[in-house]
Amino acid sequence: MQRGFLVGISADLPGSARMELVEGVVHLDPAPAVYKAMLAGWARQQRTRYLKDSTVETRTAAVQRLERFSGQYPWEWGPAEVEEFIADLRSPGRRHPITVSTARGYENSLRLFMDYITDPRYGWPDICEAKFGRRPQQILHEWNTIAHTGDYEGRPGRRPLTYDEVQALFDAADGRAEQIRSRGRKGGLAAIRDAALLKVVYAFGLRRQEARGLDLADLRSNPQCREYGKFGGLYVRYGKSSRGGVPKRRTVLTVPEMDWIVDVLDHYVHEVRPLFGPGKIPALWVTERRSRLSRRSASDAFETARQLAGLPGELDLHALRHSYVTHLVEFDYPERFVSEQVGHSYASTTAIYTGVSDAYRNRLLERSLKERHGELWGASI
Repeated sequence: MQRGFLVGISADLPGSARMELVEGVVHLDPAPAVYKAMLAGWARQQRTRYLKDSTVETRTAAVQRLERFSGQYPWEWGPAEVEEFIADLRSPGRRHPITVSTARGYENSLRLFMDYITDPRYGWPDICEAKFGRRPQQILHEWNTIAHTGDYEGRPGRRPLTYDEVQALFDAADGRAEQIRSRGRKGGLAAIRDAALLKVVYAFGLRRQEARGLDLADLRSNPQCREYGKFGGLYVRYGKSSRGGVPKRRTVLTVPEMDWIVDVLDHYVHEVRPLFGPGKIPALWVTERRSRLSRRSASDAFETARQLAGLPGELDLHALRHSYVTHLVEFDYPERFVSEQVGHSYASTTAIYTGVSDAYRNRLLERSLKERHGELWGASI
């Protein structure tokens, strides 16, 4: 880079070319040096907005993947490069073609990156024109990106479990623990823990990270339900954060329809957990190695029980949270209460989780008909 070249770039924004490129340094091969500086600058710009490292890394990986696929640098990209990239990722010939939501994630990441390097305030357009004879351009537009036509773009197979499926899952988890223990095999204690974990995830509608992040200190009593003791609710400290924010916190109350969880937690906390020898570890869910249960282990606990119960393979641990929302709605809890229990800011988000049964809808219909027609409706059937 020639001395004095960056003087004309007035912006000292985090991630600007002036901050990422060292003035006076001459690169034998400037293209990879500028590309590397772009990525570093974009990461810096995002981190100043307090975005999570995982978010920054995922977005950066999308840019790097397109660069490898196209064999070109960002200032050389046009709409054709990204269109061919997405078309390749969703090709039926691939072992795992990407879903609509994944494709949208790639497009959003690439659009944000191109917004960054085409913004004159950061200085990259001038750098590219001076060094490579061309300025970067936005490559994603309304006409070559996925139209957002629905509220939910997840896998169609993900759905709430029915009451019978929930019971079958828990029976399978309990049966596995009993079988291991009766045979004197190693792992019986972990199996009992896993069965309790699955029941807690369902009974409080927790996300995976929320469940594994629980400590003993997060068990809460409820003055309005003293019979539940210290299991009247859970204080969730690792709720899903908003973009650029810290994890959200909330208290999830034990509802009467799920009060069977009180005995489950009481047995686990006082009889099962001490057998792991956790010492001073605060975690509610501990391992034989005296550490907090991992997210992968939580998912594995569900997968094992699901297979033993013979439930559909598309169901996952998060489906228990969908089940909780659906069943609270069927218990006639107000929409606002359900949203607060699961940590949703908007009722529309809760609605996406809900998949009420035909029996529930028929009960609503019957109630409505009785309220509208009274005795006349009852006499006509």
